[in-house]
Amino acid sequence: MTHPSRSAEQEHAFKSLYEEVYGDLVKFVQRRTDHDRAEDVVADVFLVVWRRFQDAPGDLDGARAWVFGIARNILLNERRGELRRSALGIRLADPASLPHATAEVEAVVSRVDLSTAWRRLSEVHQEALSLTVFEGLPAPEAAVVIGISPVAFRLRLSRARRALRRHLDHLPRANTTPTGLPERTTTS
Repeated sequence: MTHPSRSAEQEHAFKSLYEEVYGDLVKFVQRRTDHDRAEDVVADVFLVVWRRFQDAPGDLDGARAWVFGIARNILLNERRGELRRSALGIRLADPASLPHATAEVEAVVSRVDLSTAWRRLSEVHQEALSLTVFEGLPAPEAAVVIGISPVAFRLRLSRARRALRRHLDHLPRANTTPTGLPERTTTS
């Protein structure tokens, strides 16, 4: 069924954008909300895209960033009214589910440290890092998603990286022996 005010060219352009963006958009949303809810959010996003398709940028990269911006706004609207502050929902490894083999202890410690440092970041810093690291968006596209200038995004990303490094550097580290018991330290 075709929309009476839409041309065949517009419908083809929408279908092309849908096919190009859908997989990445699902991953984007899944990292920010429950997996069970992700498909519904993506459907809501494409409903908005369909209704506002005349506002979409003409180039694929611009349109992709525009769609991700719509998804971001829908997710932010869903979070309003929540009583507790939640992270962007990026599912980092749960320390309890990681293997505890002796050879992998260092990797487990690193992942736990990163997970702890990530939770200590503000939502603004998490968002800037996740758009560049997990979504692979360059600064100009990430800036469109958030709705700020590329210069402001680069500044925000720089501050987020600095904050993550600071949190990683300030995590307590216990000196342990191979048995897992704290080492004795002597004062000289």
